[in-house]
Amino acid sequence: MYKIQSNASGTRSISVSDKHLETLRKYQLLRNLVDSNGIIDESVLDKLKLNIRAMLETGGKDNDLLDLCLDVIYNNNMKAFGLEKLVALYQKWNEENPEKTESEVAE
Repeated sequence: MYKIQSNASGTRSISVSDKHLETLRKYQLLRNLVDSNGIIDESVLDKLKLNIRAMLETGGKDNDLLDLCLDVIYNNNMKAFGLEKLVALYQKWNEENPEKTESEVAE
């Protein structure tokens, strides 16, 4: 379990599990989310929320995606600052936990 700081003063945080990070990877939710300027603001967070909402409406019910929404993305403490920390955590986690190939999964 990881904790990300969700505001600049450090008084609020959000817990993020490995399962949440795996769901981010599975659906590639952070891919091409941030514009070329690299700035994460409230509009980027809104874009992520809209993308997830559309996936839930069209793709059916996935409990992992619902858990990610309830616990992290739609958390009352989630703001642009928190999303920036989530992106940084995901990048670090993704480097430390490379995706398994199909042959590794079969073993």
